[in-house]
Amino acid sequence: MSETLVDNAAAQRFELVVPGGLAFIDYRRSGTVIFLNHAEVPAQLGGQGLGTRLVLATLELIRSRGERVVPVCSFVRTTMARHAEFDELRAS
Repeated sequence: MSETLVDNAAAQRFELVVPGGLAFIDYRRSGTVIFLNHAEVPAQLGGQGLGTRLVLATLELIRSRGERVVPVCSFVRTTMARHAEFDELRAS
């Protein structure tokens, strides 16, 4: 499945369009720090790893931009805890 993450800055969310719907993470930006507030996956696509792929793609994009994150969303926090390779992105 080909998935492309898009930063929809106007809506302040990272979006992943997939067959069957749209997964997204709402965010708020403060300079180079991004507060990841809420992740959502279409109910019919739950349990297939889409949420994890969304978070990991978002973190990769943030890393590539040299930005930092505050994982407000519990799902994002849990995913980051399972992927220590993103620890350096935390903005305290």
